[in-house]
Amino acid sequence: MNARFALAIACGVLAAATAPALAEEVSCLGVYGPDSSEALLIDTFGAANVVTGTVPGPEGTELIATAVFPDDPDRRMEFGWYDEQAFARPGHIRLAPSQTAPGGVRIGQTVAEVEALNGAPFLVGGFWWDYGGYANIETGRLASLEGCHLSIRFAPAGDIPDSIDSATVSGEVQVPSDDPLLAAIDTRVQVLTLGYPWPDDLPQPEY
Repeated sequence: MNARFALAIACGVLAAATAPALAEEVSCLGVYGPDSSEALLIDTFGAANVVTGTVPGPEGTELIATAVFPDDPDRRMEFGWYDEQAFARPGHIRLAPSQTAPGGVRIGQTVAEVEALNGAPFLVGGFWWDYGGYANIETGRLASLEGCHLSIRFAPAGDIPDSIDSATVSGEVQVPSDDPLLAAIDTRVQVLTLGYPWPDDLPQPEY
């Protein structure tokens, strides 16, 4: 083996071994807690893995957020801040696809699997619009997490056969989690986001 090639492989293995790890199952504490900040992200994951800038928001808006591992699709996280001057006090944290949310929820799980984790049925918003697919969980284990709120967004995992009429799960409707149509169109978790209440010591924004 070429010595230079062998050295490159060894360096790559070393970098992978020493790269900061993500928490496998997230709890709403520490770097994922309400007092997190860009500075804490840098201390935890390294300055080279933390980038702050504008990201797309709903309905064509833009938000200031900090991305962790921005170039790694499996590990990319996004932190949006209530305090956009200090980049601190998260309003939301979008988890990486490789992470498990509080309560055991993972991207790719079916509605039935999430219902089992919750221990109670819930509603799923209709699909194919800006705010489509979000779970509305008012009772059960996932409705009362300590330290944060878990937002779960579902979507059909693939193309829907022409033989299935999806009108009843389209647009601004609420669909029971045990509706057989959700299973028929292979509805699965697509996005997991942690949300936090507005800090008491920060002024409320003026709209």
